[in-house]
Amino acid sequence: MRVSSLVSTSFLLASLMAAGSAEAASPFRAMAGSWAGGGTLNMQSGEQERLRCRASYDTDGNEQLRLNIRCASDSYNIDLSSDVAYRGGTISGQWSEASHNASGTIEGRANGDRIEARASGQTFSAGLSLTTRGNRQTISIRPEGTEITGVNLELSRR
Repeated sequence: MRVSSLVSTSFLLASLMAAGSAEAASPFRAMAGSWAGGGTLNMQSGEQERLRCRASYDTDGNEQLRLNIRCASDSYNIDLSSDVAYRGGTISGQWSEASHNASGTIEGRANGDRIEARASGQTFSAGLSLTTRGNRQTISIRPEGTEITGVNLELSRR
């Protein structure tokens, strides 16, 4: 898998996990709308790249979420989409990144304001942690077996 596909997948998965961080009864309700922010992409070589992201979350207010996210750095442009469901503390769904022909599944659990999840695709896997407090989200992505060692983001509601 190309690094750009891994980055695309990582951002999508982190954004999907952000959806589960609201109140347990209806986690997607708090996600509806637009978010923006940035962070860093860390490589095995020690290099870092600054990232800028914008996300749009459409929800039925209860159990379904549709996500669109765009992220860019000096080297990457990413355009992602996904459909995710939340049921009884569990988050699951499908993601795709059309420009890099990548797709897969995501599964995780929401506990209070914190999300822990696992993302998988044909040639990709990563652990995800996300915390949402008010109008701010912090996201940590830990890809496995790639030249990317981590992605750290902070998003704010627009």
